[in-house]
Amino acid sequence: MKRDIIKINKEKCTGCGDCIPGCPEGALQVIDGKARLISDLFCDGLGACIGTCPQEAIEIEQREAVPYDEVNVMENIVKEGHNVIKAHLKHLDDHGQKDFLKQAIDFLIAKNIKIPDYESETVSGSCPGSMEIDLGEKSISGRDAPMYSGELRNWPVQLQLLNPNAPYLKNADLLIAADCAPFAYANFHQRFLKDKILIIFCPKLDKTIEQYVDKLTEIFKNQDIKSISIVHMEVPCCSGIEVIVKKALEKSQKNIIIKDYTISINGEII
Repeated sequence: MKRDIIKINKEKCTGCGDCIPGCPEGALQVIDGKARLISDLFCDGLGACIGTCPQEAIEIEQREAVPYDEVNVMENIVKEGHNVIKAHLKHLDDHGQKDFLKQAIDFLIAKNIKIPDYESETVSGSCPGSMEIDLGEKSISGRDAPMYSGELRNWPVQLQLLNPNAPYLKNADLLIAADCAPFAYANFHQRFLKDKILIIFCPKLDKTIEQYVDKLTEIFKNQDIKSISIVHMEVPCCSGIEVIVKKALEKSQKNIIIKDYTISINGEII
């Protein structure tokens, strides 16, 4: 199968070993003076090691590789002790890898190993910051008014935190917006958000672009999306929103017309 996996530039690598602590999965070792990927099985392709390399010798590539195996990884990780287990769980959680996180926790439970507090979700996965909420539902008091007084209908809104299988995505009209757009355009709720499900991200600052393409692809494939509107800023880097959405549509083999709106720095629709 083709998947994201790290690639080490042997010419740039000095063998300093700074990348090793950044890979609790145990996929890296320094051998013959160079960092090496010792097994595709252990590399999750999320690139936690990239930021620790002072020579910028590590990058992500997409190539044929055996699937990442969480159980094999956990067999090695538990041998390294509590702190390495904690680092691994936090790594999975920070990158939104809920399935692998559940596998890791299930492994620890089966082995009767204490689950570390990795500073985010609880074992049950009920972190308030990423809990799915349909804000269009009736309030718990039984009144007909929505739970939320604005036009926002879903939580979370960050693509990195979004569950592609969330019920509110089914047959949805999507509004995919750059992070800055709701702040730049004063009438964002009334002009763009009404009756839509909101997804936001930043194509310049976020480092998970390929994962965003994959997540949107999954949404487009499985949720029968009715329409897509994009709102982004006039700055050139913000046009990456449209590129990511079009790549996801191509991968999902769906043909959905995109309504594309550009907001000026002065807060006007161009």
